[in-house]
Amino acid sequence: MTSLFINAAAASEIGLRYRDNFDVAHVSTQPLLAVVADGMGDGPGSAMAGRTTVDILVDRLRTGAASTALADIRDAVATAQQRVGDYGRELGGLAGCTLTALIQAGDGFWVAQLGDSRLYRLRANLLELLTVDHTMAWLGVVHGWYALDSPQAARARYQLTRYVGHPAAPEPDLLSLRPEPGDVFLLCTDGVAEQVSYQAIHDVLRDVDDPQAAARDLVAAANAAGGHDNATAVVVTVSS
Repeated sequence: MTSLFINAAAASEIGLRYRDNFDVAHVSTQPLLAVVADGMGDGPGSAMAGRTTVDILVDRLRTGAASTALADIRDAVATAQQRVGDYGRELGGLAGCTLTALIQAGDGFWVAQLGDSRLYRLRANLLELLTVDHTMAWLGVVHGWYALDSPQAARARYQLTRYVGHPAAPEPDLLSLRPEPGDVFLLCTDGVAEQVSYQAIHDVLRDVDDPQAAARDLVAAANAAGGHDNATAVVVTVSS
């Protein structure tokens, strides 16, 4: 891992539907810590959840790649769950957000996932979705309850089964990755994933010279597709 060079950048757009941007992103390198969170709804609980969750992960995980362990990630997410949950109970309303994080540790990356923000990887010209959406839509389509493009699936996309602030405080999915030179990673909120096609994402990530430009291109594509949601993209490149 020490022989690899990592570059990363983020971009975000409000879109045309909301009065404010309830997505939150963080990117730092040496070691890499990339985080995206998407607040649920457009109220104070949405803004608090995204900002608080990202701030907690940055505070807990930004120091020392070699020392970051699974226990640290679990503890950071558990702290976010507690604080967001407490705020929701005080508010008497919804406080929650999604979370996707890519964390450099030792000779690889850890991925932490809650909700329907996503992590993609482009390797050897194959774009793969590495995370699972924690929604009823995902469950319904995978198990054949309804078609991907059905009205039922469209409604079920808003029914999250896991998120930060959930009353049951669910643990995140945790995934171990070993990056290789040439890999390109994309962390994005559903404002990108639901509006920008697989092929369009592939085309942007295929020839990345500048992660900042690629991230801007992806959120611009989301706006061009209708801008129905806040859209946030973090692009990470790995080279030797």
